[in-house]
Amino acid sequence: MKDFLDKDFLLSTETAKELFNKYVAKRPIIDYHCHINPKEIAQDRQFENISQVWLGGDHYKWRQMRSNGVEEKYITGNVPDREKFQKWAETLERLIGNPLYHWSHLELRRYFGYEGVLNSKTAEEVWALCNEKLQKRSMSARGMIEQFGVKLICTTDDPVDNLEWHKKIKEDKFFNVQVLPTWRPDKMLNIENPSFVDYIAQLSKVSGVNITSFAALKTAFQKRLEFFISFGCRATDHALAYVMYAPCPEKEVESIFDKKLKGSMLSKDEELKYKFAFMLFAGREYSKNDLVMELHYGCKRNNNTVMFNKLGQDTGHDCIDNFSSGAQMVDFLNALDFTGQLPKTIIYSLNPNDNALIGSVLGCFQDSSALSKIQQGSAWWFNDHKVGMTEQLISLANLGALSNFVGMLTDSRSFLSYTRHEYFRRILCDLIGGWVENGEYPYDIQILSKIVSDISYDNAVRYFKFNL
Repeated sequence: MKDFLDKDFLLSTETAKELFNKYVAKRPIIDYHCHINPKEIAQDRQFENISQVWLGGDHYKWRQMRSNGVEEKYITGNVPDREKFQKWAETLERLIGNPLYHWSHLELRRYFGYEGVLNSKTAEEVWALCNEKLQKRSMSARGMIEQFGVKLICTTDDPVDNLEWHKKIKEDKFFNVQVLPTWRPDKMLNIENPSFVDYIAQLSKVSGVNITSFAALKTAFQKRLEFFISFGCRATDHALAYVMYAPCPEKEVESIFDKKLKGSMLSKDEELKYKFAFMLFAGREYSKNDLVMELHYGCKRNNNTVMFNKLGQDTGHDCIDNFSSGAQMVDFLNALDFTGQLPKTIIYSLNPNDNALIGSVLGCFQDSSALSKIQQGSAWWFNDHKVGMTEQLISLANLGALSNFVGMLTDSRSFLSYTRHEYFRRILCDLIGGWVENGEYPYDIQILSKIVSDISYDNAVRYFKFNL
């Protein structure tokens, strides 16, 4: 029987061990999509205790605590952090088979040097150890980033953001990690939201464009995107319910936009027509500026009305949506490609049943302008566990060119999440090592080492054209 989380954790063959230990274990990290707050990096936040690092805003953990019958006051309430940590420790010991069990213990080992197991009995010991370590400068926000060899981080930022914290980070000569903004214009897109008109007013003020028409909105979009690019922005991101295709004349889009600004209700059909027109314009702008377009879809959000009214969004009440937008997605990409304006695109679906669909879509639009120009994104959110990552990698290998994959990202708000790259790399090396030892691919260490190194780091650098 293997020891828990030993040096060969998740590595079941000699080839897997060789690939991981010799070629990717110490490779740098590119985190091309996350939700870390740039203010905390700029100010080099020092956390007071492990609960602040682990439980503050982490809806992954919140969901599991609720599943373990923990009262909400210990999750999002105002009880002391030590009590919240105890409830998390009690929950963790129940999470056999859950990736949070692996992630939590990887973080305890790699950041805090704790070789034991966190549970209800060891909670006090772990609490004291972690809190002592967190007082060291090496465990500040920047310290945690640097000790994992992170070279570049792409945060997630609204177009109205003045990027003041990115500016401060960029000007700091003592911090060598690049922190770049990512363009996330969801509030421009979601015309159905009650706050849409107020947001347009805010965008008008920030951009200096009087947005009284869809044409003016496009001008404001361009001006703000140019501002983001001046700060090194290389990636854009959209959170979609699904990828839509609803073409209509520009005159009709103008009418829909005007109707919304005047306070009238829109039909679902009108909302879709506006959104498609917006996304088509956005994709063309990304192509013109050689930016990567990321499309995240397949999430049904804020499903518990009582808890949404109490806590708001991103509190652990979202789920996978089973709506497959394959036909619409192909038509959307085709509309961009038809005019030669399809940007490099990464497609993520929260529904793992879409793996093969996405894999087949990729091949419809690949060309020589970029290596694997259209990508399937890493297993995301409810799928970034051993089974989900493995299934995504296998599907991509079956239907595309796995060796050109841009690899892992954290998609996290936590400074401790960089162990997820280790987790991913172990799974990747184990999968490829198994194929080799099963006679499905030759043992050519020069080629194999390049494949795992590329997926772990180099492909993302080349694909996004990061300046490293």
